[in-house]
Amino acid sequence: MSEETTRRLARFIVESHWRDIPKPVRHEAKRSILNWLGTALGGCNDPAVDIAISALREFSGPQQATILGRRERLDILSAAVINGISSNVLDFDDTHLRTVIHPTVPVAAALTALSEHTPITGAQFLHAFILGVEAECRIGNAVTPEHYNIGWHITATCGVFGAAAACGKILNLSEQQMTWALGIAATQASGLTAMLGSMTKPYNMGHAARNGLTAALLARKNFTSSEHGLEAPRGFAHVLSTRCDLNEITANLGTTWELAQNAYKPYPCGIVVHPIIDGCLDLRTAHGITADAIERIELRVHPLVMKLTGNPTPQNGLQAKLSVQHCAAAAFLFGAVGVKEFSDACPIEPAVVALRARVAPTVDEAIAADAADVVVLLKDGARHHAFVPHATGSLERPMSDADLENKFKALVEWGFSTCNAYDVIELVWSFDNINDAAALARTTVPSATRTL
Repeated sequence: MSEETTRRLARFIVESHWRDIPKPVRHEAKRSILNWLGTALGGCNDPAVDIAISALREFSGPQQATILGRRERLDILSAAVINGISSNVLDFDDTHLRTVIHPTVPVAAALTALSEHTPITGAQFLHAFILGVEAECRIGNAVTPEHYNIGWHITATCGVFGAAAACGKILNLSEQQMTWALGIAATQASGLTAMLGSMTKPYNMGHAARNGLTAALLARKNFTSSEHGLEAPRGFAHVLSTRCDLNEITANLGTTWELAQNAYKPYPCGIVVHPIIDGCLDLRTAHGITADAIERIELRVHPLVMKLTGNPTPQNGLQAKLSVQHCAAAAFLFGAVGVKEFSDACPIEPAVVALRARVAPTVDEAIAADAADVVVLLKDGARHHAFVPHATGSLERPMSDADLENKFKALVEWGFSTCNAYDVIELVWSFDNINDAAALARTTVPSATRTL
């Protein structure tokens, strides 16, 4: 029954055993962690991370936990914030496609920090991670799409539950304590989509990681909360969404796994523009199209594309990630859409500005959210067309383990991390056999000699 939603979810988390987790889901957890570590290392020296460390370090407690890819250590709550920021700042993290939640960031950022304070095995880490993702994505399912549509940043608002559930599992919370932890998470759920395009967007993720970890730590000491944080008339689901289906949270628990619906990004920007990028790159390659030959680029896109990425004149890299016009122009101009195409310099390059002005997106409700229709009209009158039914990295066109390894190595290179990429990759694939999960963070600490 709906009135028992919070407690039923708490009971499932507490009673779950590692043996209950199917092998494919265990492997998907490793893929998610590898992808997440890559995004964190790629972003570890981003200005947003430097500023956040500078602002918080003076007030940090004991040096308990690693800042991924760096030599600084902070208390576990501050480390959760910083690692959440670094792993989202490039917009290269994973995506639960139904909800558009980036599930690994808040859960893994909280767990990684906690693992350096509370000794656990790699298998325990993975188990808790899977349960955290399950909690946050099921809660997201219950309020999708209305919750996001009214302006809540769903990765932050639901990610706090994932972090609380995962950390609570590691702390061996009882059913009652886990129920309280979810309630404490519910009252901290926040994050606005108005922050997209600024440093506060990745801060939303770090904020969720820290708050979820805080919820679990408080509950461990029997700090009480409402026992109906999710389903109460003035609880999370009813207050933060215009519609909810609480059955989405508890139906088939332990039978279906939301991590199986996780997807990975080949491009470091909003996932809704990925099929557009695919179409532009395909046309450029197939017909040898150069930017100076283009008269107009016409796009038919799902309404969400324009809602999230309809900025025709981005002025910096963060804004460019949320500009479908920039993404299409960059694809034709450079033949690639990677991290450097979202530098602060790229969106204001004259050639980019000129081509971006010739990109004409049109909303078509008949187009699926992961599809796009691209037409390029050339100055000589030629017309070329590409329809992309599913983007690269989607469940229908997934990235392989090798693809994720290559993405990881490229991100390590970009972030100027001096960790040994091959050591980290090997550790992740064997993580369920590792006795000390804290090795995951320690392996990313810069070494004296850089090796890739």
